[in-house]
Amino acid sequence: MLEISSPMLVIGLSLGLAWPLGAYMRWAMDPSESGPRRAAYEALCTRLLGSPASSPQNWKRYAGSMLLFNLVMYLLVFAILTTQGVHPLNPDAKAALEPSLAFNTAASFTSNTNLQHYSGEVSLSYFSQLFGLMWLQFVSAATGIAAVTALCRGLSGRTLLGNFYQDLWRATGLVLLPLSLIVAVLLILAGTPMTLDGAAVATTLEGVTQTIARGPVAAMVTIKQLGTNGGGYFGPNCTHPFENPGFWSNIICTVAIVLIPMATVWMFGRITQRMRHAAVIFSVMLALYLAFVACAAITESAPTAAFAGLPVGDAMNLEGKELRFGTTAGPLWAVSTTATSNGSVNAMHDSLNPLTGLLPMAGMWLNVIFGGVGVGLINMFIFIIVAVFIAGLMVGRTPEYLTRKIEAREMKLAAIALLAHPVFILGGTALFASTAWGAGTLNNPGSHGLSEIVYEFSSAAANNGSGFEGLGDNTVPWNIATGVVMLLGRFIPIIAPLAIVGFLAAKKATPESSGTFRVDTWMFGTVLTAVVLIVGALLFLPLAVLGPVAEHLAI
Repeated sequence: MLEISSPMLVIGLSLGLAWPLGAYMRWAMDPSESGPRRAAYEALCTRLLGSPASSPQNWKRYAGSMLLFNLVMYLLVFAILTTQGVHPLNPDAKAALEPSLAFNTAASFTSNTNLQHYSGEVSLSYFSQLFGLMWLQFVSAATGIAAVTALCRGLSGRTLLGNFYQDLWRATGLVLLPLSLIVAVLLILAGTPMTLDGAAVATTLEGVTQTIARGPVAAMVTIKQLGTNGGGYFGPNCTHPFENPGFWSNIICTVAIVLIPMATVWMFGRITQRMRHAAVIFSVMLALYLAFVACAAITESAPTAAFAGLPVGDAMNLEGKELRFGTTAGPLWAVSTTATSNGSVNAMHDSLNPLTGLLPMAGMWLNVIFGGVGVGLINMFIFIIVAVFIAGLMVGRTPEYLTRKIEAREMKLAAIALLAHPVFILGGTALFASTAWGAGTLNNPGSHGLSEIVYEFSSAAANNGSGFEGLGDNTVPWNIATGVVMLLGRFIPIIAPLAIVGFLAAKKATPESSGTFRVDTWMFGTVLTAVVLIVGALLFLPLAVLGPVAEHLAI
């Protein structure tokens, strides 16, 4: 019964909460009117940040402000990590991080990826966790919400997309902080620890002394889930009993993964006043998500080759899973965390059956099944532009999207945003699979070893952060390569769509007619789904065949 109730409970709660949260996010991010309290909150932002936060911005100034703020974030956290030993809140005397690891970690959390080439409880002080990484988990997620809000304004016909600093202020203070307080209280009630005391020293029943790491776990777990960050306080992430102590903490964390990405679609519909179009987009995302969840549950019900010949050899794959949550909780979380660019785990993805392991990779390759906070809808926007363009060619007229014509300039930018993602994954995989940089760090031979390399670059490019952890990735080449990919994979797919909506908003609106290809019908939903799947298959099918499919056939 647990196997069925857990996925149904997670999906049902997520769908039920996403609708009202979308309405709230519309009020928080793009208010049509503001009362005295709201006006005071907005004025506080202007007083703190001064003139940069006082005037609306076109797409160029908006993107420039976003890049400048993120650069400052990166430099600040890099400095914190490389001087960690002299900071307060370091009761266990953690030393500074090695420079390439500090670069990778700062790039990872700045880009909302949270790829971790270290174990948090081993390497980082409380100060670094709270004022470095957790701070980035808030503002990097807020950056994504701000960017998608600007995109929505442009698609509603506004040439000025808002002010980045005001949007960041709203996303942090009105969306992420209130939600985090609620979820943190729920997690503490569910048993997740929250303390600033140092590690506990205990004596076991056998008389052995054991040092037990602890800290402000609930606070970091909350924002890592809600902000689709994914970076765990502990190295094993939510497989660790302190991050995920029981059934209800598992339910809360899984819902938190998909909640804001789902709500963002409804916020888009309200800002653009195109709720039927938003419903079509939501339906496409939901259909892909449910299909992935179902396939993962089915493929993971097969036995694992690791237990062949043992008494449990004929049971479903139990390797690398926490059995307290039921055997479907791992596949459900694996699909959710990679469909949304979250990256946290409650089971070891390296232990998934080959075809099950293909599904998280496919989620990161497509990168549009709800996606990361804000950026998932931005990535889907690129596929929408391609789908509308193809539909326009089929009916023999200039493509239009929301009454604006799509022309060569917009398609060039869409192509850049669309192709950058596979270039980072395929290029990085080719380089590291053919050199000692990658081959020398593998713990598994053959197709599974290739899958480990593919997964790492897929995770970096999709700003996901999870991994096939058989890989020895804390090396200078891995740290530098994935750090660069994370930064480029974060900002190219944001800036190009902002430029597209800036150009579209500047065009004269074209009245809809009987010949207009409507984007609020089931036919458009079918075309959009086909474009996502066909483009994804064309770009990544060889990797799937050489990695997980070949491994499945071999065993």
